[in-house]
Amino acid sequence: MKQSAWLLSVALCAITSPAFAQEATSIAATDTAAAAADSAMNAGDIVVTATRRASPLSDVPIAVSAVTAETLQNSGGTDIRSLNQLAPSLLVSSTGSEANGSARIRGIGTVGDNPGLESSVAVFIDGVYRSRTGVGLNELGEVERVEVLRGPQGTLFGRNASAGLINIVTKKPSFDFGATGELTYGNYDFIRGAFGVTGPITEALAFRLDGVYVKRDGFYRNVTQAGGSEARVNDRDRYFLRGQLLFEPNDDLSVRLIGDYTKRDESCCGAVYVATKETFDATRTGEAANTNPDGNVTLSPTNRIVDILRRAGGQVTYPPQNPYRRQVEISPGRTFRNETEDYGGSAEVNWDFGGATLTSITAYRQYKAGGAGDVDYSAVDLTYRADDGNSFRQFKTFTQELRLQGSLFEDKLDWLIGGFYTNEKLRVHDNIKFGSQYGAFAACRIVATINPNAALQNAANPGCLSAGGRATLLGQLPGGTPAFGAATPLVVAGIDRLSTVNNVGDQLAIYRQDSENFAAFTHNIFNITDTLSLTLGARYTHEKKDFSASFNNNNTICPVQQAALGPLLANPALGALVGGIVTLTCTGNSSSQLNTLNPTSSREEDEVTGTAVLSWKPSPRLLTYASYSKGYKAGGFNLDRSDLGGPNGVFGPRSNADAAGLQFEPEKVDAYEIGLKYSTRQFNLNVAAFRQDFKTFQLNTFNGSIFIVQNIASCSDDLGGADRDASLATGACTGKTKPGVRSQGVEIEAAVYPARNVAFTAGYTYTDTSYRKNLVGSSQGEALSPALFLLPGSQLSNAPKSVVTASFTYTPDLGASGLSGLLYIDGRNTSDFNTGSDLFPEKSQEAFTLVNARVGIRGPDQRWAVELWGQNIFDVNYQQVAFNTPFQGAGSIAQTQAFGTVANQLFSSFLAEPRTYGVTVRGRF
Repeated sequence: MKQSAWLLSVALCAITSPAFAQEATSIAATDTAAAAADSAMNAGDIVVTATRRASPLSDVPIAVSAVTAETLQNSGGTDIRSLNQLAPSLLVSSTGSEANGSARIRGIGTVGDNPGLESSVAVFIDGVYRSRTGVGLNELGEVERVEVLRGPQGTLFGRNASAGLINIVTKKPSFDFGATGELTYGNYDFIRGAFGVTGPITEALAFRLDGVYVKRDGFYRNVTQAGGSEARVNDRDRYFLRGQLLFEPNDDLSVRLIGDYTKRDESCCGAVYVATKETFDATRTGEAANTNPDGNVTLSPTNRIVDILRRAGGQVTYPPQNPYRRQVEISPGRTFRNETEDYGGSAEVNWDFGGATLTSITAYRQYKAGGAGDVDYSAVDLTYRADDGNSFRQFKTFTQELRLQGSLFEDKLDWLIGGFYTNEKLRVHDNIKFGSQYGAFAACRIVATINPNAALQNAANPGCLSAGGRATLLGQLPGGTPAFGAATPLVVAGIDRLSTVNNVGDQLAIYRQDSENFAAFTHNIFNITDTLSLTLGARYTHEKKDFSASFNNNNTICPVQQAALGPLLANPALGALVGGIVTLTCTGNSSSQLNTLNPTSSREEDEVTGTAVLSWKPSPRLLTYASYSKGYKAGGFNLDRSDLGGPNGVFGPRSNADAAGLQFEPEKVDAYEIGLKYSTRQFNLNVAAFRQDFKTFQLNTFNGSIFIVQNIASCSDDLGGADRDASLATGACTGKTKPGVRSQGVEIEAAVYPARNVAFTAGYTYTDTSYRKNLVGSSQGEALSPALFLLPGSQLSNAPKSVVTASFTYTPDLGASGLSGLLYIDGRNTSDFNTGSDLFPEKSQEAFTLVNARVGIRGPDQRWAVELWGQNIFDVNYQQVAFNTPFQGAGSIAQTQAFGTVANQLFSSFLAEPRTYGVTVRGRF
């Protein structure tokens, strides 16, 4: 509460003082209409096309942040992650690979580790829809501006989105010759070179060519392969090329052709063990057990999982050492190095044939990202994806958008109708296997569960049993009795088999999802009077997705365990133990039984969405508006074998009919917003208040071994706390369901220009994005997964309540020679939040502030510049996303507190970047 109050006071001071405000430097118009709008706007306004009409930002009755190329450059931004510093309602992060970027607006987004889920925040580059946010994590080249539209979208852009949209507009060819170039060098041996060349070919044809090359050492030091080719992890080695042609034979016709290619060959992405202050201190050093009558947690001095790992060669300590030393462990023979290719082309045609303008955008894209990785994130070889070419995800996407717009009745009606079609083929090839040390590790886990005495364990022996341990279990010591009665030989044999589960799993699992989408939309502005307008928009969407999969899995031990131990599952005294043995053998549904399956399924959706906006401009400087929007994001398939057979599929038979259980529902939202925009030549202020109710919110959660996908809804009946217990058998809803997530709050953006060369910026967002109570996992009332028991009534993950951004730009003239200086600084203060979908307290992130700065000198007309820069200049340590380290323990301290269970799960995190600094030299002519 104190943190939120402090942030609010900072934001209010920023808005009322010329020390902070939102920079909004005007940009060159992109066409004749934009030029006309630009001539009428205030000095600090930006021309945007967020409504598909070139308008000053202050005249657009929607919540949108616009960032110019100059602002992005000053902040050091080269991809959409840099927008975090400039747009307080946006949070972009990356996790397990560069393909897994995730964007959130107003606290709403989609975890990117499962390619079957589309993003709640859509990304468009030059009008072309990019089907996953991760493509925006690449270099963008020369950018004209970036628009961040907040709230549901669907009546203006080709693809619909439930939470918002990032619209990236790159620089197009010019009929005046020009060239730019820059070279940057920074710490971690960072080298970045970029160039741009544009000019005429004929009077009607112009070209543009942009290129970027980046190379940098990794932020992590590989302590297990220090002398190898992968001594550093999370490095950069990439290049980007984009070529364009612009054909304008007359004022009525424009054709823009774009082709681009990107390649990355990088080691990504490492993670480190973490433990937060909320769950560990000097006395909290071991696993948790709620054994006290008063409910307080008892902590042991050790953690049995850590002990097993260390005996196997792991370098983990407990609690983990300072994770911000950025030391990662990679097992021998494993790698994070992968290649990523992203390329495609588009054709945009604009034809003004009098009274209306036709726009056509046709595009085809391919995106392929390798998936090799040491995905247990430890020196012990527990699980991995081999670098053999059999692990990747690939998207082949064709899109076609058509829009026709014009005006009628002496501009009383500004109308737009459009259509959109996309055909996408998604292929996921997976080869995830248990590692060479998995069997011994898993067997030791079981033995330590039976008795934590390390003397019973010997990882070199079958079943991880020492001679004394085996004799103890079998009752062979003098006066001893078998530990599990008559079933003891069966249990011990199961542990022995578990210890042989090494280097088995997917040889090649292939998941196919073919999707086809077509939509018709309209967006119409009725100018009732000179100051009062009504906007009505509607969209019809039809979505069809076909799923199929095939498997080649060599885990033959799983079906043997199921057959041998299955009869013991019903035994109350042994069910949990043998269930653990089978689960560790078959976790994630790894089984050779899959090879007989060829599951197929399909789903179709028809959805009508729309928007209504009433805007009133009582004075030329003030715009007010109120809006309602109904948004939608398509459902799909969980592209992961772990869900085959349902929650208990690891114990039971599987069939092709299981494919239906991989489906998840669409995400729907009802959004309400009121706002005002005030603009003068020296001051801009934008304020918006919003509420968004999400039905069947798509949540993707990794529980340490599998991904769980559920649609979060709320039961209209009181579940009596059954959504917060440890059982999947309780908590189903027999009544109606309603929205399970609500996002509400206020956004404030401001700008002050006290002098010609001075700009101050500020933004403040307060967002209460929280789960409702009585949660279920689908609109049909499916019980919530027990792993999500902390969700009811809590704030969503990666959804800080308060964010403040601010920047200062000073570009003074240096004498009369044409030289000018640059002093730029920006900052983002973020309140605390949890980084994990299950909200375990071990995944919490404290409040932090990031600051970037740049200082330089520029030649006459900015023909050249030399700039010193720093990002995260105070070297603030913070994490992007924490997660349950795969297979390494079970249980959060929160589960111990709630249910009295033992918690020894280890946690890892993908850390954010440390301080970087360097020098940039650029020139243009």
